Amino acid sequence: MMPPFTPQILVDRALIRLGGEAVLAFLHNILICDVAELPPRVWAYGALLSPQGKIQHDLFLIHDGETVWLDCARNQRPDLLKKLLLYRLRAKITIDAVDQFAVAVGLVNGLWAMDPRLAAMGQRGVVPAVPLPPALGNAAVDYHGHRISLGLADSEADIGVNELFPHEANLDLVGGVSFTKGCYVGQEVVSRMQHRGTTRSRILCVGGDMALPPKGTEIRSGEVLLGNLLSALGTQGLALIRLDRLAGAKAPLLSETVRVRVHKPDWMNLTIDIPEVAA
Repeated sequence: MMPPFTPQILVDRALIRLGGEAVLAFLHNILICDVAELPPRVWAYGALLSPQGKIQHDLFLIHDGETVWLDCARNQRPDLLKKLLLYRLRAKITIDAVDQFAVAVGLVNGLWAMDPRLAAMGQRGVVPAVPLPPALGNAAVDYHGHRISLGLADSEADIGVNELFPHEANLDLVGGVSFTKGCYVGQEVVSRMQHRGTTRSRILCVGGDMALPPKGTEIRSGEVLLGNLLSALGTQGLALIRLDRLAGAKAPLLSETVRVRVHKPDWMNLTIDIPEVAA
């Protein structure tokens, strides 16, 4: 499937390269996704959690049979690298930040595969870090606009570090969490949220009657705080919304002076109660 954006290198993403013995087993033991038997040239999506169960780093993973690549937010790479080196202990594994390669989307060369979250996001790959031809352009806005329209959260713009549980960022709905694998850091909290259904907030799609305010701006129904805006492009955006407060909303939703409407992404197989004042 070809996505509606031009091929491009994502300058806000960076790579970590791992090699050595049993690298997939090492990552399987610390990440929330199942990568123990990940085939070559297939992306996985998951996260490294804190002991309290919150997302420290969400990431993509792919390998070619020998080398494993982690695709993470560029600004988060130094901290993620430190954590990986800490967890490595005495394992015979090399872990390095690499800038000679980059993360590209919409290209079918290099080490590429379909985005593991949604096919509608198209291809994602590891390519040499060389400028793309001008015809391919710098269309990062198109890429992020597309993911926002699909309701997919970004590592920095939406998820952050130690701010959200995997369920709040919808990782449980896009294949980012395994509920059948063995222990990993933060598993007890994630498992409890899954089996008790205690997720109070979710990232949902929002639309404004005019351009949405900046990230962090509150969304209210009268005096009731429903949530906060996250990434946005024009009138489309994402927001972290308290589901119980959304269901009970009695007054139109406002973010500053902008009227806001909420809808769930088409792929979200959950029943979300969105009252008429919010729809």
